[in-house]
Amino acid sequence: MSSNLKPHLALFGANLIYGANYSIAKDVMPNFIHPFGLVLCRVIGAVVLFWFIYAFSYEKVAKKDFLLLGLCGLFGVAANQLMFLYGLDNTTPINAGIIMVSNPIMVLIASAIILKNKITITKVSGIALGIIGALLLLLFKGNFSFGSENLKGDIFIFLNAMSYGIYLVIAVPLMRKYKPITVMSWVFAFGLIMVFPFGFEEFKQIEWVSFTPIIWWKFIFIVVATTFLAYLFNIYGLKRLSPSIVSTYIYLQPLLATLIAIWVGKDSLDMIKISAALFIFTGVYLVSKTKRKVNGEW
Repeated sequence: MSSNLKPHLALFGANLIYGANYSIAKDVMPNFIHPFGLVLCRVIGAVVLFWFIYAFSYEKVAKKDFLLLGLCGLFGVAANQLMFLYGLDNTTPINAGIIMVSNPIMVLIASAIILKNKITITKVSGIALGIIGALLLLLFKGNFSFGSENLKGDIFIFLNAMSYGIYLVIAVPLMRKYKPITVMSWVFAFGLIMVFPFGFEEFKQIEWVSFTPIIWWKFIFIVVATTFLAYLFNIYGLKRLSPSIVSTYIYLQPLLATLIAIWVGKDSLDMIKISAALFIFTGVYLVSKTKRKVNGEW
């Protein structure tokens, strides 16, 4: 398989998982697990899985890089997950999806400030087309509501998008230097330290015996797929591609959710969905066509 295709497939897989997670997470919380308790479950599960693999491919980390790994744990794991699940618990999946389309804009700005990446017309045009396509899908669902009852949740979803954008940018130097599994193992180890004080009380309140079989499967999906696999896929993509490209894949989430709904017979294809798909794919292509030198290779 082409080395250029692998990171794009990884990002596609990550965003397919994220697209499904909006509704799956709402089924698990708050009736079975409160938001911060679920975050702690996610991070504990990810730490176990990442460090199990890391033990077989150990790579020494320079002492000077631990500060940056800690910051990645803060922005990419602790702040990101705590604010996302708390926000999702206080708003609707459709509102969260709409607000998250701001993430690539924040990544573009953060890349320009931190990495000194040039903001090009091509990138801005691609992000704009992606936003149009995502909003076409989300707004025409007709069940969004930006009101006072969702305001707190909407604010935390926005802060989550900002936090994750910073994480994607500051993780770049680490990805140029270490293997993805090395970076993720340490990032989640630091993230666990930061999440533990917030999630421990809600973790203790979980009544595991109340879980039905379907809730267990959804819980496993959240821990293994949404946390372990999606983070690994994203960081693998980040090793070969720019933060702007990685973040632009978020526009696929509402499109993939719509395609799944059509496939299972819960939705139908129309010109709005076709137009949205064209906007999104064109946007991702425009952002992706700007090449960036990584590890001495294009």
